[in-house]
Amino acid sequence: MRPGLVRYCRARLGRLHGTYTTADDVAQDTCMALLEALPTYRITGEPFAAFAYTIAQRKVADVWRQYTRDRSVPTNLIAEEADPGPGPEDLALQGDTWARLSRLLSKVTPAQREILLLRVGVGLSAEEVAVVVGSTATNVRVQQTRALQRLRGLTVNWGANW
Repeated sequence: MRPGLVRYCRARLGRLHGTYTTADDVAQDTCMALLEALPTYRITGEPFAAFAYTIAQRKVADVWRQYTRDRSVPTNLIAEEADPGPGPEDLALQGDTWARLSRLLSKVTPAQREILLLRVGVGLSAEEVAVVVGSTATNVRVQQTRALQRLRGLTVNWGANW
């Protein structure tokens, strides 16, 4: 489940403090919370993934609450060696792609954005997403269709501007 949780957390948190480390940490915290919650999990007919992504939703909300409280991150550490990660051009292109995606996703409702992230970004079924967002599978499909139609209309009308 961890790869899907990491994708979900990265999609929801983006680049806090200029890095995905926070999202990776939240995904790890979610995995730990999931392990701790396993003894209380009861098979009720709801998908296990819905149980896991509900925990992830709460962990992401906790991080956003913390992030809005304290924006300072003091550090005395100085990098001693070259960063083996992507270079400046790659980071700029990634940043531009994420900025465009973020602008597009801001044009749909928060509920539709959550459904798109869970359905398209994470790959959950409509039934699993319905449990996570507290809706029906039919409504999830309808909201996903409406959101995608809205996004298609925006990209057709504005094309290269996005």
